[in-house]
Amino acid sequence: MAKDIGIDLGTANVLIYVVGKGIVLNEPSVVAIDTKTDKVLAVGSEAYRMVGRTPGNIRAIRPLKDGVISDFDITEAMLSYFINKLSVKGFLSKPNIMICAPTNITEIERKAIIQAAEKSGGAKVYLEAEPKVAALGAGMDIFKPSGNMVIDMGGGTSDIAILSLGDIVASRSIRVAGDRMNSEIVNYVKRNHNLIIGERTAETIKIKIGTAYPEPGNEEKTMAVRGRDSVSGMPTEVTITAAEVEEAIHDSVEQIVSAAMAVLETTPPELAADIIDRGIMLTGGGALLDGIDKLFSERLTVPVIISEDPLDNVAKGAGVLLEHMDTKTAKENND
Repeated sequence: MAKDIGIDLGTANVLIYVVGKGIVLNEPSVVAIDTKTDKVLAVGSEAYRMVGRTPGNIRAIRPLKDGVISDFDITEAMLSYFINKLSVKGFLSKPNIMICAPTNITEIERKAIIQAAEKSGGAKVYLEAEPKVAALGAGMDIFKPSGNMVIDMGGGTSDIAILSLGDIVASRSIRVAGDRMNSEIVNYVKRNHNLIIGERTAETIKIKIGTAYPEPGNEEKTMAVRGRDSVSGMPTEVTITAAEVEEAIHDSVEQIVSAAMAVLETTPPELAADIIDRGIMLTGGGALLDGIDKLFSERLTVPVIISEDPLDNVAKGAGVLLEHMDTKTAKENND
C-alpha cells in the first residue's frame, strides 16, 4: 500500500511528512541543472551547496518564488526526486498528497501546485491553506468555536490568519518574509560597506546576529563578513553589528506587523477577546529571528508565543490533517 504524504512546499525548504512515520525529509528547494542539456544534476542539499558557486553552464535554480511555483517543470522534477527517494509508492497504488499553499494565491497558481504534485506521483492531491496547517502543527486546537491567531513567516510569504471551527475567519498573505530580509541585508551591506555578498552569506548573517527588536547589549553582537569590494573588486572582510542588521530588515518586519494589525482590525469582537486570552502563535523560519516575539507583543498588545519547532509546523500539520481525514473516511466507510 502507498503511504499518504503531507508536503510543505516552501520557497526555502521542502518538508515531507509520511503518515505513521513523521517528518522524513527536510531539504532546500533548490535544483541544479545543466543549461546545455537541461539535465537535472542535483536536488536539495547538494544543489544548495552549489548556489553562487557554479560554472557558466550549471544553474542552481529555486523553482518557487514568493510561496508559489515560478518554474513548473523544475518543481515537478524536484518533487518527483523527493517522492522517489522516500519510496512511498505502493506496488500498484500511488500516495495521496496534502500540499500547503499561501492563502491568497490565484486559481492558476493553485492548479499549478496540484498539477505538479499529480505529475510527480500523487493519486489524490489536496491543497490546504498554510496558516491553518501551521496552527495545527503548532498544537493549536482550531476545531473549537474559539479564536486562534497564527503568524506563519516563511521564506517567500508571511501568512497571518484568525481561525475558528477548523477554518479561516480572516487572513492576509504578504510576499514579505525571509527572502526579502536576505536581499535587504545584501543591499544594506553593499550601500554602507561597499561590500558585495551573496544571498547565502546574508542568510548566515540573519541567523547569527539578526534581531527584530533593538535591545541594550545587542550592539555588542558582531560578525566578520567576507565578500567582494564593490570599488576595487578585491576579496575583503568587514565587521557588521546586530544593530545594523536590525536597521537593514526593519522595513520588512514593519510590513509584517502592519499586516497582522490589519487582520486584527477585521476580526469579530468575540474572537478578538479569545486572542487576548490565548495569544498569537508564531511559526515558520521567521519565528526564530531574535526578539520578533517581543516586537509583536509590544506592537499588537497581545501575548505572543513562539511554537516549539517553528520550521516543522506546516509539514506536521499536513500530517495531522491527513490522519484526521483517514480516521474520518474509515468512520464513514464503517457507517
